[in-house]
Amino acid sequence: MASAEKTEEYPFADIFNEDETERSFLLSKPTCFVIFGKPGSGKTTLARNIAQAWKCIRVEALSVLEEITATETEMGTTLQSMLVGGHSIPDELVMKLILEKLKSPEVSHFGYIITEIPTLTQDNLTTLNQVELVKNLELQPDVIINIKCGDYDLCQRISGQRQHSSTGYIYSREQWDPEIIESRRRRKKEPPKDGKSEEEEEEEEQEEEEALIAEMQMVAEMLQHLVQRPEDYLENIENTVKLYKEELLDALEEIMAEHNPQYLIELDGNKSPEDLFTTVIERLKYLNLRRAAIVTKLQSTEEEVTDIEELFRTLSAYKLIAPRYRWQRSRWGRSCPVALKDGNIYSGSADLCVSFLGKMYCLSSEETLKVFSLNPRPCLLPPMPIPPCKIFIFGPRSSGRTTLCNLMAEHFKAKVVDYAEVVQPRFDEARETLIKDTIKEVTNTAIKNVKERLLMELRSKKQATAPSSQKYSSLDILDEDKTRSDYTLVDVDRDGKENIYGSYPGMPLLFTFLTPVSTEDSIEEVNETHPEVLFMIEDTLRQAKDLNFEQPFEKHTELLEEVIKEVTEDNKNRFPGAPKYGGWIVDNCPTIRDLWTAFIDKGIVPDLVISLTDGENNGKCFLNRMYLRNKSEIDAKVLERLFEELQAKKREEEEIRVEKELHLDQQATGGELSVTLSEVEQRRPQNPQPW
Repeated sequence: MASAEKTEEYPFADIFNEDETERSFLLSKPTCFVIFGKPGSGKTTLARNIAQAWKCIRVEALSVLEEITATETEMGTTLQSMLVGGHSIPDELVMKLILEKLKSPEVSHFGYIITEIPTLTQDNLTTLNQVELVKNLELQPDVIINIKCGDYDLCQRISGQRQHSSTGYIYSREQWDPEIIESRRRRKKEPPKDGKSEEEEEEEEQEEEEALIAEMQMVAEMLQHLVQRPEDYLENIENTVKLYKEELLDALEEIMAEHNPQYLIELDGNKSPEDLFTTVIERLKYLNLRRAAIVTKLQSTEEEVTDIEELFRTLSAYKLIAPRYRWQRSRWGRSCPVALKDGNIYSGSADLCVSFLGKMYCLSSEETLKVFSLNPRPCLLPPMPIPPCKIFIFGPRSSGRTTLCNLMAEHFKAKVVDYAEVVQPRFDEARETLIKDTIKEVTNTAIKNVKERLLMELRSKKQATAPSSQKYSSLDILDEDKTRSDYTLVDVDRDGKENIYGSYPGMPLLFTFLTPVSTEDSIEEVNETHPEVLFMIEDTLRQAKDLNFEQPFEKHTELLEEVIKEVTEDNKNRFPGAPKYGGWIVDNCPTIRDLWTAFIDKGIVPDLVISLTDGENNGKCFLNRMYLRNKSEIDAKVLERLFEELQAKKREEEEIRVEKELHLDQQATGGELSVTLSEVEQRRPQNPQPW
């Protein structure tokens, strides 16, 4: 029996998922290279060519030091001062900077290519430690390139190198040796071809001669400036190669033996750098490796474009990937992905638009553009784009405000900040502290003022009671220098006029009876229990009831900012990939204009404000909710009000009935009213019931 053929549900559906492909690339590891070889075998030249073609970062000591010294950081200033002072940079510091570079954001996105690890220098790390360092790198090398070259050929090639004394450029022997240039010209000289006339052959020979003469003149001028470096001496090269084979070769062979042979490329070091580079690129084509995706800056518009549709329509046609293949819009729209990752929603600028992985992104500033260009992966990885959740919710009672806060907090993994329960108590506590500090300050000021007043009264009283005839009996010692033995004598008249009589040595021995007694010891003790001090404090307490900060709304803002920082710090890991800031919802915040102005000045601006209102039927929905929530209490009050109204109505009816009876009795007795007040009270029913 033939089995039924399986039919696809959507036979023409595209199984390619663009979002999954983009996510797979963002989570993938960048391609990393390591080049091994003897010193002078061409590792640096090959690394430079591969880095330029493969868009990876070349991590070498010289390039790292040049990059750091060009910056204005503390480390850059330190390195520059060391180099200017003629000091060498320690190997330990160089290795530390290289490792920091390998962990930088740009290396995490573009990958790296290194040639100087492990090194022959073992002052900081031994060969074994350097090998372990390579094995334990956070980004493991994907491709290992080994340049092989014989010792004799390598030594002859390096010993023939010369360096230009002015430019620093290094020339090989084939570039500066006249004999080699002449022999190369002879080998290139072709035999005359059939069909050419003698005139054509003579012209070609003349052109070759002119080119040779020009080249020889250039070489002659260059030879005057060429020097040989000490490390290019044959003896030094042989010693370096010998040290390499003794210290590093075994460790490198162990690393290459453990590596996947499919991703191990071995090259012949006797070939030219161009041939080596071509061989590597051809091998990389057949490996399952991809180049790093670069960020392309799109054309900036001369005029500011406010319409988003027009902006994206203009940018989508710039620098097309292929004919009729335009850049697509991203899920971020015009929002800056770097700012959104930090927890801020900023609109991107039309002048800072870039393309990445076939989509357009708008950045908000030059700093965010630099961050995005170095490594856009953290800003685009899921769950981004996601709102940072900075929300204020307003609404009257029974509007569902608190319920909505809790539901949104549960959805966004955020925390609810109840303004009335968190911020207001802190403000009240700060206000109480302010009142206590004010009372303490007033108490100290009051004690000081009372003391000064009592001292002034005592001094005035003493001056008023002193007799004017006894000039010397009222002498006071006003100025005493403890380092000297002379004193100044002053006489005070009844009018308070002071007469200075001069300084006399040995004054304490002759006039010991005139030594004045301290006025502070003669007044009563003044403290916080003094009546006048208590009166001032009571006056301050009466005013302290209305005491507040000079700018209370700014104090509210500071406290709210403090609470938001605490909530953000506690809730920063609410889910993987969460934005740096955000994750809070404010409830029960007062709707005061000055308070909101203070929020804006402080930078506390929510991304979303929700206001719950009921404009239909004069708020009947909210009133119904409020009634159902407090039904028993409201019903009791309504019954009490109805009972009171019914009693009042009964009393009015009884009064009317009594008046009618009195009127009838008056008519029956011939117009004479003989009913007393006690009889009227007896006719009224006792404790009338409403039901």
